[in-house]
Amino acid sequence: MSAARIVDALAHATPIAFWLDSPDAPEPAPRLTGEHGCELAVVGAGYTGLWTALLAKEADPSRDVLLIEGHTAGWAASGRNGGFCASSLTHGLANGMDRFPDETAVLDRLGSENLDAIEAAVARYGIDCGFERTGELNVATEPHQLAWLREDVATARRFGHDAVVLDTDEVRAEIDSPTYVGASWHKDRTALVDPARLAWGLRAACERAGVRIAEGTQVTGLARDGAGVRLASVGGSVRCAQVALATNAFRPLLRRVRPYVVPVYDYVLMSEPLSAGQLASIGWRNRQGVGDVTNRFHYYRLTQDNRILWGGYDAIYHFGNGLRDELDQRPATFELLARHFFATFPQLDGLRFTHRWGGAIDTSTRFFAFQRTALGGRVAYSLGYTGLGVAATRFGAQVMLDLLAGRETEATRLRATRRRPVPFPPEPVRYAGIQLTRHALARADERQGRRGLWLRMLDRLGMGFDS
Repeated sequence: MSAARIVDALAHATPIAFWLDSPDAPEPAPRLTGEHGCELAVVGAGYTGLWTALLAKEADPSRDVLLIEGHTAGWAASGRNGGFCASSLTHGLANGMDRFPDETAVLDRLGSENLDAIEAAVARYGIDCGFERTGELNVATEPHQLAWLREDVATARRFGHDAVVLDTDEVRAEIDSPTYVGASWHKDRTALVDPARLAWGLRAACERAGVRIAEGTQVTGLARDGAGVRLASVGGSVRCAQVALATNAFRPLLRRVRPYVVPVYDYVLMSEPLSAGQLASIGWRNRQGVGDVTNRFHYYRLTQDNRILWGGYDAIYHFGNGLRDELDQRPATFELLARHFFATFPQLDGLRFTHRWGGAIDTSTRFFAFQRTALGGRVAYSLGYTGLGVAATRFGAQVMLDLLAGRETEATRLRATRRRPVPFPPEPVRYAGIQLTRHALARADERQGRRGLWLRMLDRLGMGFDS
């Protein structure tokens, strides 16, 4: 497709996350001012913080829980993602097996139970987030990737999952793209949701349960205060018995945690609604989420009104853990994504995009979240979801609550929850290493997946980088 056609397809795209661009967004709660107290303070009202507050009140309705958010609930990664609600707690079975092989079966089962619990909570609280248990297609676009799909499905079946391999004709009968040569269809481990509506629904459930919510309140400091903890904010402070930190990609309040996560920017396009004829030209009757199997991968899906969300591929790190509003927009990446979109679906030539956006995710070197405590067990944190946190945040929330209570559970006994990932090096080595890794991943994709010396060394060290 010509550059002019790409420019035309993007010309009217609003620089706002589609999910958040809705008149149904709740009115913000008041800012926190003055001195306050509570039993449990939760910092951050994305999915992790929302689940933490809600689960705490479900366990003990009399508990005084205060949820503090610097902006509005769900405005960052929780409201900007693709809405893939996956059961995996380890960024896929293969990643879990590489890192904690003797615990993978337990982690996989806990992840499936966690996804079931989310579905039950959505129904129980009447959360209108379009929860669809569609499963996910992993599509191959080159012949050498077919062996990966067969191995992927064999592994999934070994753990009891409903997964099948599709040949070229079978996958194109599901979704018709001339680029597909095969796929794996995992039918039971992924649901799709409207991510902002899930966050807003959890916020409403928190309010009904009696959680106090303060928005527009940035927490600037955390320190011991006798037997408790004091949080400082712009305009006020909170003294509490315990704190759960759910700050995602933003600078951790605990200095000791800062080497373990970095913010990486991910970018997304949303198309206009497909006409009946356009939708018929690609099929997609089973409405699966889709991802391709390269290192630099795309993820895409249909919305409830038959738009196509198309994201991924570029994962951009900015020197010094850069986080700035202007980084949410990256024209070069939007143009690249649009070219890839029309290469995948040439029959949709002429379709336009209505929204373009980006946002930061919290990346750890092991690709999935870790939970720990600090300040003598008064503070817990859950970080490092690496783009697969829509469902895993609920699990992380429950682990934090168990750790704060000193409660030994099946989850808290796991090494996967007790161990932190390998830390990132300080700058400028951090930036250089991430850029070198991005280049090496691109080279591996160009060389039929063969990993060079740098990637093999990172594998041995238990480190990595992903979008």
